[in-house]
Amino acid sequence: MALEEEDAEATKEVAGTLGKLETRVDDFELECMFSGEHDENNALLTIHAGAGGTEAQDWVDMLLRMYLRWAEEKGFKTDILDYLPGDEAGIKGVTVLVKGHYAYGYLRSEMGIHRLVRISPFDAGGRRHTSFASVFIFPELDDTIDIDINEKDLRIDTYRASGAGGQHVNKTSSAVRITHLPSGIVVQCQNERSQHRNKDMAFKMLRARLYERGKELQAKEQEGLHGEKKEIGWGSQIRSYVLQPYRMVKDHRTNCEIGNVDGVLNGNLEPFIKAYLLWQR
Repeated sequence: MALEEEDAEATKEVAGTLGKLETRVDDFELECMFSGEHDENNALLTIHAGAGGTEAQDWVDMLLRMYLRWAEEKGFKTDILDYLPGDEAGIKGVTVLVKGHYAYGYLRSEMGIHRLVRISPFDAGGRRHTSFASVFIFPELDDTIDIDINEKDLRIDTYRASGAGGQHVNKTSSAVRITHLPSGIVVQCQNERSQHRNKDMAFKMLRARLYERGKELQAKEQEGLHGEKKEIGWGSQIRSYVLQPYRMVKDHRTNCEIGNVDGVLNGNLEPFIKAYLLWQR
């Protein structure tokens, strides 16, 4: 009996080891497809509510949960840098720093408009609603990359943090908002209690945004490409999440479809990421 128990325990241990090896091999296959200059970097993830009012703000909350679950499963650490709650429910906008090897390489496939179709929990008539949210992904840049920022071009404001409570809320004006006047880019950070640390992080966010903006402008000049920034609404979505009248998540760039919507919303993004990398190549 003892031998049988030992065999069962050994079999269980081998199965667990094989599962971990399979996951690592899958990760390695994906990482071999990364070709971007900053794919190995940490990522700055920003989600904004689009058309749809309270529905859209709730959708941002759902997307934030999805990405946090995905990051946790990957073993990545996350810090919520900025958080603007919705008027009635959900979130108007949120920025998260995702820290881990190849975080930007994985997440850059998520940049674009995400569309949700469902029976609204906020509609007493139980009608179907369509909501939109934009997802922007930027690499966290190290200090070796020089981004020319003229302080005369900046407006720096401080304010009291607002958020879901706990660590996101301060009683002093420690949150920092930086506006880059020539480009209109606005970044803000309220994660830290120290105004100085929030300012440092906001500058990091601004450098990343300006770097990506420079790359987009250069690409437009060289290839006549259309910009990535689109209206957060109909016709511009990269992915649709349909909960009613059927259940499916479809990426419109790669035609990758998954019927297990709950699995996707719980962080199973690997099929979409892999399909995007293959499509991009």
